[in-house]
Amino acid sequence: MFTSINRKGIARFAAILLALSTAIFGTANAAERYRPENNRWKPSTVFLQSGTGDNQTSAYALGATWNWHWGRNFRFGYVTGYTEAAVGRWNIEHPAIGQADYATQFGITPVLRLFPAGLDGRWFSEIGVGANYIAPLFHTDGRRFSTQFNFGDHIAFGRILDTEGRSSVAIRLQHFSNGGIDAPNPGQNFGQLRFSYHY
Repeated sequence: MFTSINRKGIARFAAILLALSTAIFGTANAAERYRPENNRWKPSTVFLQSGTGDNQTSAYALGATWNWHWGRNFRFGYVTGYTEAAVGRWNIEHPAIGQADYATQFGITPVLRLFPAGLDGRWFSEIGVGANYIAPLFHTDGRRFSTQFNFGDHIAFGRILDTEGRSSVAIRLQHFSNGGIDAPNPGQNFGQLRFSYHY
């Protein structure tokens, strides 16, 4: 029943999440590393990522991020954040009988990024939890999602590659599940490599 009503509901939820993160964080002072933009809806970064997951599944995604133009210095480092929107494709090597061998993922995720104190200011770690719509229903010969709406949470470690802060690379560990909305809820994990370009 949840999957039959979630298309409009998820679209509304994603729009509200994006609007709230922009409203809350877009009014603060600009972060040290990120230049403020006149147009808040213009992405500040684009990215490509790929990786492999459980159950012989691979994933590819592209997307964009919007900086919050907010940042705080703490004893342990400098914290800032952004909102990302991503479109991805999951390739399923062994689909269940009668099921598609792919799934398409749409996601919106608020992310916190930390530049640890004591380093050169180019290393970072981050954490994020967001909303994702994955269709058709993810179903392999050994694993079945019960909903098309799923949460996606990740941790990542990366480095800015140049002194101007325009390009970066990160290793990400990402988990997708519906958070107990319905059963079964086996979850799906991915290890990913992301390249980002800030313009």
